[in-house]
Amino acid sequence: MTMISTYPGTAPTRAELDRSPGPVLIEFGAASCGLCRAAQPVIAKALREHPGVRHIKVGDGPGQPLGRSFGVKLWPTLIALRDGLEIARLVRPMSDGPIVKMLASIDGPA
Repeated sequence: MTMISTYPGTAPTRAELDRSPGPVLIEFGAASCGLCRAAQPVIAKALREHPGVRHIKVGDGPGQPLGRSFGVKLWPTLIALRDGLEIARLVRPMSDGPIVKMLASIDGPA
């Protein structure tokens, strides 16, 4: 799956993510966040190596319950799910190596 480049206006619910099949990468951030913008090329590069991972970009901020339900405090935060369960998390990744490693942990045989 290709990388989503913008933060959509709506986010899935926590219940939808908890039921999501297969490998999913949730990216929490904000369009106004400089660190989020700086991380985009390395996230895109890592996702190209794992096309089977579904990418969900979530615009986070005050009053946004999805980020709070995952305990997100800093942006960008990447959360890797497999069949709805959190397997790994990275906060403020600035190189593709850790992201590729995290995606490998969810993309492949269980």
